[in-house]
Amino acid sequence: MYHKVNSSVIRAGIYIHVPFCTVRCMYCDFYTITYEKNSIPQFLNAIVSEIERCELDTLNWIIDTLFIGGGTPSLLDSKSIEVILKVLQKNYDLSNIQEFTIEINPGESSLHQLRNFRGLGINRISIGVQSLEPELLKFLTRNHSIDDIYKTYNHARIAGFDNINFDLLYNIPGQTIEQWKRNLERIIMLDPAHISAYALIVEKGTELHQLVHDGKVSIPGDPDGTTWLSFTTKYLSDHGFSPYEISSFTQPGQECRHNLHYWRMEPCLAFGPSAHGFDGHRRWKNVSSMQDYLDKIKNGESPVVFTEELNYKNILNEKVGFGIRMTEGVDLKKIQQPELSMLKLNLEKSEKMWPGCIVKNNEHLKLSEKGILFADSIAVDLMIG
Repeated sequence: MYHKVNSSVIRAGIYIHVPFCTVRCMYCDFYTITYEKNSIPQFLNAIVSEIERCELDTLNWIIDTLFIGGGTPSLLDSKSIEVILKVLQKNYDLSNIQEFTIEINPGESSLHQLRNFRGLGINRISIGVQSLEPELLKFLTRNHSIDDIYKTYNHARIAGFDNINFDLLYNIPGQTIEQWKRNLERIIMLDPAHISAYALIVEKGTELHQLVHDGKVSIPGDPDGTTWLSFTTKYLSDHGFSPYEISSFTQPGQECRHNLHYWRMEPCLAFGPSAHGFDGHRRWKNVSSMQDYLDKIKNGESPVVFTEELNYKNILNEKVGFGIRMTEGVDLKKIQQPELSMLKLNLEKSEKMWPGCIVKNNEHLKLSEKGILFADSIAVDLMIG
């Protein structure tokens, strides 16, 4: 099923959003709903219809990644995943898929289910570990145990998964650097292919935001999280996990291809409630309500509720914003005039504002180890008006 493709073609991905969760985590602002088994048939019928009705011209795309996320998509059984896969195969050329990911939570996927997923061609799983500290899991309202983490990981290995990612959180209220180091040590011992380490962000509308607002909990560390990030980057680098994006660390050759599509501003189809897509020039977002999504599909309407046409400046600014988060940086040779001159003017100003943070080699713009700690702020200063 997997073939190598020519590097000169437009690479693209497909994202499927499955919003079901057994428990809504107190920090999460993604669109999710409580899992009910009798809701699955309606959801499947709707997403099949959405995929069949999509009229976007993808003939010049090479679709090489497929990512099923959520929510907790592993709450769907393999037969349900197969329904989605078959309609995708009917409507798109999936013969070039190199990476096929599904997200799972510890304790919610049996060995039998994981074997079935592997049998469908899924070759990468992302496990939502978040923490290996029981008290922090409880605070985060995660409903899995430490034993669940190890059991799910071992089952994934037995099922034939070599490409496994762990999602981890740091900067959690009550968390210490010592705990974080211990967590990283234990994760590294499991020898995953990839580690995603995210700073916990206080998002409006979440239970966590209310707790912080009321002064009941506080976020540890420096306000910008640099202590956590610098420690994490050095520790994982020293143990064989190279950073290729601010939150992403990989063993050799195991970068997440699907996420690279996002960061490189490459097209990505997206289906399901609240899914976000991009065709290279236009972004869109589906409605963030299961009932509205079902109703729109049933009535023959598009579930898209927001679209944004990007001009060249918009695209350039996003390429800079995403690009400097990656170790590969931004290729200035691919930027046209007059925007290149405007960017270089901002670059000169930013180099003075951020000494020792910006590196320019062979017409490639990158950030130094120091600069990566301030990537978001530097990106704003580099963007053209």
